[in-house]
Amino acid sequence: MTKLGFQLYSARNFQPFSEVFPKLSAAGYKEVEGYGAMYASLDDAGVAALRADLDRNGLAMPTAHFSLDMLEEDPKRVLKIAGTLGIEAIYCPFLTPDKRPTDARGWFAFGQRLQEAGEPVRDAGLVFGWHNHDFEFATLDDGSTPQEQIFAGGPDLSWEADIAWVIRGGADPLAWIESYGKRISSVHVKDIAPAGQNADEDGWADVGHGAVDWKGIVDALKAHPVRHFIVEHDNPNDLDRLITRSIASFNSY
Repeated sequence: MTKLGFQLYSARNFQPFSEVFPKLSAAGYKEVEGYGAMYASLDDAGVAALRADLDRNGLAMPTAHFSLDMLEEDPKRVLKIAGTLGIEAIYCPFLTPDKRPTDARGWFAFGQRLQEAGEPVRDAGLVFGWHNHDFEFATLDDGSTPQEQIFAGGPDLSWEADIAWVIRGGADPLAWIESYGKRISSVHVKDIAPAGQNADEDGWADVGHGAVDWKGIVDALKAHPVRHFIVEHDNPNDLDRLITRSIASFNSY
């Protein structure tokens, strides 16, 4: 059975994490994924305390998100945090709309930028990659997509594939898995509510309670080197429900 992790961004509105971790452990999770805001402002003692809290609850943090700014401006700090928390794979998670290129050349250059930002991470023996949203799958004037250009500009980039965002971007996840599966080291597992439902949760759903064919996706990913599956919900209104229903569904695939 593949272990399912939990992206802690999903619990950002249900603080403190000291109360979230026991719930994850009790539900059967063994791994969590960190995100930049939860540790970017912590000093060394704070990061060590976070690690101790995870250890107490039998949780590991093998993957984490770090902002591009932090990756470029303070890579030594990134690696120190990763060392303390036991992080093995680092993903850059987002690019704000005002900073997004508008053509293929610009996205290729962004891929080159990620390639360079990831060099200290790879040199330290860690995985480094990009985590997608939906905007990477829009068709550019030359017929390509930003995601293709990012990969072309960053030949060593790994991919944390957020399947639900691929679908929301109008793309076929199975086709992308077939074409770029060798890049995929982690997968975000989240679901999309049927049309018109869960508006108060931004149209997302607990895993197995939406429209995404997760069994088919998991089967397709078995041929590729995916090391981590990580449940996520961008705006849940019931954390306990999300935690328990998602792992129950995933364990049936």
